[in-house]
Amino acid sequence: MPTYQYPKSQELFRRAAGVIPGGIYGHFSPAPLVPPSAYPFFTAKAEGARFRDVDGNEFIDYMCAYGPMVMGYGAAHVEEAAAAQRRLGDCTTGAAPVMVELAEVLVDMMPAADWAFFAKNGADVTNFAIMIARDATGRSKIVMIEGGYHGTAGWMQSPGHHGVTDEDQHHVVRLPWNDVAAFEAVLDRYPNDVAAFIATPYHIPTFADSQMPAEGYWEKIQALCRRHHVVLIVDDIRQGFRLDMAGSSAYFGFTPDLTCLGCVMANGYPISALVGCEALKKSATRVCHTGSTWFQAVPMAAAKANLVKMGEINAPQVMLTRGALLFDAMVNIARTYGYDLKVTGAPSMPYVRITNDESLMLHQDWCAECTRRGAYFTPHHNWFISAAHTDADIQQTLETVDEAFSAIKSKYGTDFQN
Repeated sequence: MPTYQYPKSQELFRRAAGVIPGGIYGHFSPAPLVPPSAYPFFTAKAEGARFRDVDGNEFIDYMCAYGPMVMGYGAAHVEEAAAAQRRLGDCTTGAAPVMVELAEVLVDMMPAADWAFFAKNGADVTNFAIMIARDATGRSKIVMIEGGYHGTAGWMQSPGHHGVTDEDQHHVVRLPWNDVAAFEAVLDRYPNDVAAFIATPYHIPTFADSQMPAEGYWEKIQALCRRHHVVLIVDDIRQGFRLDMAGSSAYFGFTPDLTCLGCVMANGYPISALVGCEALKKSATRVCHTGSTWFQAVPMAAAKANLVKMGEINAPQVMLTRGALLFDAMVNIARTYGYDLKVTGAPSMPYVRITNDESLMLHQDWCAECTRRGAYFTPHHNWFISAAHTDADIQQTLETVDEAFSAIKSKYGTDFQN
């Protein structure tokens, strides 16, 4: 299997670095792609579960645009709905009727939703959720999980990040995941001053294994929030609709007060949502949070069509099943070469690493070998399965995985020394 080269991509990045901070910024930055020479930086075309880079190389995509692609690039039902709405109007003076229709779809679909609010990206709605919690409770403190990610606002980022001040962190309290006693201690330490508890449905730290909730964890957290009048917020931006169409809270058996949702619902069109309980609707009404393009109708039409289609095929179950098939087979292939491939998190959104080398250099090299052969794996981020990944995609991926393991076995053997 020939390995890919990226001369056009690298030249385009050099041009970008001259006119754009970092060349490519944020989570699309080449920085976490190790070695960067093994990865393309620019996409020319995408369809289904695959994309082509500017050098003409084709990849089976296991990042899915870092999550938003859930039903396949260019999915017909999404594009047809978007095109029909675009002919009527998109960003106009006045909201489109489809906004009401989309809100009704979410409320009907999700037991934890009595209303829906729309914005553009995940940080828009995680910020809004915190503002609602503070207004509703009259309190300041926000409890979140150590290593949790909820966007890039100052309160969300860890201390020490560039541009983040101590004041940004003043009312944020971080706890270990799965530690109910630590939450109880915070409630005792700050009586009547904790506004909200915010966390992802299961923990997805950076450079570390994903961690599922311990038995009874969410039930106990919910009970403490109810007892102490703390707003329970679930950040379902990444996991949302990859575990259950009713929301990840339904998958794990609890009921949050607010749920943050991302552009998975529109298969990549720019939209996010906050859904919540009736008791917080008044605060959601009076808190000022808005944007000129937040009422854009095309993404709303795309989201409505996509959610309906996902429900019809039970897309979360499709992704969970295909993911389990793929990653179980990958683990077995790794074992035949003497490597331990560890998969954590849900099969629809796993974190994958080779455990034989604690430095992760071996894992980085293996991901690079896979990517250079057409299976796009990043080494330090959770991956994504979409409902568009076919049996043929999975079979080709497994062949690529086998060849990549063969390549690193020839290079390192099983006793990797960094």
